[in-house]
Amino acid sequence: MITEQQLSTVIGSTAHGADGKLGTVGEVYLDDETGRPEWATVRTGMFGTKESFVPLAEADLSGSDLRLPYDKDKVKNAPQIDTDGHLSPDEEADLYRYYGVGTGTQFADTTTTTTDRTNTHGTVGHDTSGPTTDDAMTRSEEHLRVGTERVEAGRARLRKYVVSENVTQTVPVTHEEIRLEREPITDANVGSALDGPAISEEEHEVVLHAERAVVDKEAVPVERVRLDTQTVTEQETVDETVRKEQIELDDETTTRRS
Repeated sequence: MITEQQLSTVIGSTAHGADGKLGTVGEVYLDDETGRPEWATVRTGMFGTKESFVPLAEADLSGSDLRLPYDKDKVKNAPQIDTDGHLSPDEEADLYRYYGVGTGTQFADTTTTTTDRTNTHGTVGHDTSGPTTDDAMTRSEEHLRVGTERVEAGRARLRKYVVSENVTQTVPVTHEEIRLEREPITDANVGSALDGPAISEEEHEVVLHAERAVVDKEAVPVERVRLDTQTVTEQETVDETVRKEQIELDDETTTRRS
């Protein structure tokens, strides 16, 4: 028997029947009177496009697997009932009769309750206008947004190019030089001195090492340069030619202007 506390685990679990995997559990329907999980829908068929009702009376939950005592054909051929959020007494009686759970006809005669569903949100009840979402209805409104328009007044570009320059650096280098060391024969080294023939010809060779300057170049970032804008307010002097009318009085003796 599946309990209410197991609903969140049952929904989305993998249903297994007597002969293997059945599909994925989509929804769980609760009994209106007791609130207990009564039915589950299992997505079957290619790509899980078909949902079939199965009773949860003999179901067992093991981890994320729901175990049911029905084979694939039994579940696949169950009465096709729309998963619209509610089971009518007649629909539930047909399912009981098909699966052989209870008497079917007795259930249809004695019960007056129907079954609500719960979906992946854990909501009990259904939305008559579409699939159930959650336990509240969302009210939205449009807000007016007012802004200003900017127009293009010009363009500026950053251009990067490569220049070459000579860089001189001094680096210390080392080298090995040969040095001859002589040591007298003592009790400490006489054994080594007498090791070998008394008179012989020998050669010893020492490899000398020296450091040399090696130049390698790598490109490293030194700074970031970007374009930015700022608003500047300034006073602009306008120099323009304007025209105006004047009135002149002509007299026989003088000319006046105003």
